Amino acid sequence: MTDKTPSANPLSQLDGLPKFRSIRPEHVLPALSTQLAANRERLRELEAVAENATWDNFVQPMEDLEESLARMWSPVSHLNSVHDSPELRKAYEAALPALTAYYTEVAQNETFFRGYQKVAARDDFKDLSPAQQRIVNNALRDLRLAGVDLPEKDKQRFKAIRQQLSQLGNRFDRNVLDATQGWWLQTTDKGDLAGLPESLIDLAIQAAQNAKQSGWRFTLDIPSYLPFMMYSRRRDLRQKMYQAYVTRASEQGPQAGKFDNTKIMLETLDLRREMAHLLGYENFARVSLVPKMADSPEQVIEFLRDLAHRSKAAAQDELRAVRELAHSEDKLQDLEPWDLAYYSERLRQSLYDFNDEQVRPYFPSGRVLQGMFQVVQRLYGLRIGEVSGIEVWDPSVQFYEIRDDRDAIRGRFYVDLYARRNKRGVAWMDELQSRKRRKHNVQVPVAYLVCNFSPPVGNKPALLTHNEVITLFHEFGHGLHHMLTNIDHVGVAGINGVAWDAVELPSQFMENWCWEREALDLLGGHYETGEPLPADLLRKMKAAKNFQSAMQMLRQVEFALFDMRLHAEFDPGQQGQLRKILTEVRAEVAVVLPPEYNRFENSFSHIFAGGYAAGYYSYKWAEVLSADAFARFEEEGIFNPATGRDFLHKILEPGGSRDAMELFVEFCGREPTVDALLRHSGLAA
Repeated sequence: MTDKTPSANPLSQLDGLPKFRSIRPEHVLPALSTQLAANRERLRELEAVAENATWDNFVQPMEDLEESLARMWSPVSHLNSVHDSPELRKAYEAALPALTAYYTEVAQNETFFRGYQKVAARDDFKDLSPAQQRIVNNALRDLRLAGVDLPEKDKQRFKAIRQQLSQLGNRFDRNVLDATQGWWLQTTDKGDLAGLPESLIDLAIQAAQNAKQSGWRFTLDIPSYLPFMMYSRRRDLRQKMYQAYVTRASEQGPQAGKFDNTKIMLETLDLRREMAHLLGYENFARVSLVPKMADSPEQVIEFLRDLAHRSKAAAQDELRAVRELAHSEDKLQDLEPWDLAYYSERLRQSLYDFNDEQVRPYFPSGRVLQGMFQVVQRLYGLRIGEVSGIEVWDPSVQFYEIRDDRDAIRGRFYVDLYARRNKRGVAWMDELQSRKRRKHNVQVPVAYLVCNFSPPVGNKPALLTHNEVITLFHEFGHGLHHMLTNIDHVGVAGINGVAWDAVELPSQFMENWCWEREALDLLGGHYETGEPLPADLLRKMKAAKNFQSAMQMLRQVEFALFDMRLHAEFDPGQQGQLRKILTEVRAEVAVVLPPEYNRFENSFSHIFAGGYAAGYYSYKWAEVLSADAFARFEEEGIFNPATGRDFLHKILEPGGSRDAMELFVEFCGREPTVDALLRHSGLAA
């Protein structure tokens, strides 16, 4: 049979990298329609061979079709997140139904399901590689979860639900973005700047100038919002900023009802519940856990409650210390949520004589980036260099490639570090294309690495806080997982096919080097003098590392427990249940109770617009894995080349080709425990 796999996106450069500036909104739907038509033609041919399916005549071509569509759509989806415009938004939303319909058609095709069953039942199935066997088994699992064996009437309903959920998730994300950018605090009164660091004041001047305003402009983007809440002496302005932030996309606050996500959340939960029932599951939480490491919602809830139990007494002590400081210094009787970051920072400075602004001059973004690359070189023997002449979507974006000791290219990636208007306000890694064995060569994996740091101001380079350095390492950990795989089949190459509650292991693992002197000497240096981070400052930074770690632990447990209970218990017949569950979770684990108007859930994009529905616990579970894995480096040397190569070969390279627990045990020699996490968090008994 001739190879009729559709070609890559016609809007790409000769080397296959997208020509981002040539992607116009009016091109999106025609390009997608062309790709889908070509895919469907090829699918009809594959239906004809399904009864005699083999890996070569059926599974590999199916893989190729899915990969070609993903590669075509990736630049459009990416631009929608980093370079939003009304025209692109409209085109993107118009294309979603066609894309969702296609994926559902494939996932519910009984002929394809039988094809995979035929391959799995063949005598020579055992002769396929573990990666190939896993792809077939994953496909059978995922087809069942997509309703392939449902009665026709239920299939149609399932298809309609997927369409609706896709659109609802996109609308949710849009509302959060619009609400975040739809409010700001603008002032011309210098007295309103009391306590604010110079870096934030410079950013506010630049924001005002960009908006053609006078004075200073403070926004709800994290690089502006967070330092304002930590350092502003104006309690009334902190309250105003807090209220605007925690009521985003809700019926409360200064933008009440304008971008309200409440109905979207309820409809999303109702549809997920109906989807679960169609598949024969009690609730959506159980559907979500099928491809994950955890066995049941009860197991996850027990894990989270155990962490809360181990942390709550310490968290209460931490909060008591903040209250005592606020009362002793400012005679504050009632510590409100908009006071917490401010007085916590004051307490940290009083205890450790340390704050984030002190280290910022030692972390210019360019130096941090190059230092991070040197860390990777020392760990895995890989070189990372910038490549010029590649078309990007913004002038600040850079492009790099990774080469091994034989000078072979292992991966390529874009780096988009700075916050700007019309860009989603979080940090993430996403894939443009995955590793794949082609006829004459191997397709190089390509990633997007996206952050939202304060951009350069004036003649100064962008200066990062230590927390931002950690964020950068975290996202690059995801990128390395994607790019360093040695698996030649897309379905389990890199992050593909990895259990969702293990996918955060490589990212959280990378964070550990942000605390080590040897690594900090590589990535830190004063932006004016090149002087390394002073030993005294590092000592203070390390001493403050676990400041309020118990409160931070409980905050993540609160989010994860709310997510799991919500998807395990939601019943549309019980009015007000969403808020009721959140209130119960807070009463159980939180030490800080927010005001009634707080609507954090209305901007909880991870579970309503991302892939973390009934899976937010993954962050804490993967933290257990990463802390335990790093413990081996602590014993053998943080730059021990043998240990680094072992992690590369046993965790990163296999990608999703093998069970995550199996890989972990192979690297650590045992199953994980929470001991290392508690020790790293300063919460060990």
